[in-house]
Amino acid sequence: MSERDAFSTALALIGGADPALWGIVGLSLAVSLAAVALASLVGLPLGAALAVFRFPGRGALVTLFNGMMGLPPVVVGLAVYLLLSRAGPLGGLGLLFTPAAMVIAQTILIVPIVAALARQTVEDAWREYEEQMRSLGATPRRSVATLIWDTRFSLATAVLAGLGRASAEVGAVMIVGGNIDGLTRVMTTAIALETSKGDLPLALGLGIVLIALIVLINAAASAMKAVAQARFG
Repeated sequence: MSERDAFSTALALIGGADPALWGIVGLSLAVSLAAVALASLVGLPLGAALAVFRFPGRGALVTLFNGMMGLPPVVVGLAVYLLLSRAGPLGGLGLLFTPAAMVIAQTILIVPIVAALARQTVEDAWREYEEQMRSLGATPRRSVATLIWDTRFSLATAVLAGLGRASAEVGAVMIVGGNIDGLTRVMTTAIALETSKGDLPLALGLGIVLIALIVLINAAASAMKAVAQARFG
């Protein structure tokens, strides 16, 4: 099959709602969105707390989270694999090679990204409003909650950055998910597998959908940033 024919077939698979293709897309979105939701629940308040609270070792934590934004996915995948394997401390849960294991791995990868970006956003706002909040008697905990709400549009870009990382991730989910057809096969792992098998139409179709999703995520992040700038200056 020529590259032109493969591309045409890929478009036909997308337009024809091919169940195999869209099943993989659906699982990918479910795993990534679940990981982003969990990472946001942890990363946003953690990053905001690092911005507002002052305590010994804070600088080291800030440096650690900034450095962990570049965590190698295969190392995270290996760590989660050892944790969930039959001989690991959580092996009895039977989570290895399931979507839950993939969510755990992606969450670990995304938390540092969300936390680091949230810290920078909230810290900028804290510098501007710190004196006003202190004069009103706001406690640091109350200040964290207030600043998260006030910078919610800017923080949305941090969440979308995490979603972009999760959507494009392949190493960790390959290790802990096993790339099992119909169970743990997501877009990135399926593209790698189908390309090696020579099934270019499916690989191209998934690649087109993945690129479209990444473009939409970046467009949404840009829109959120524009809204934040228009609202808060």
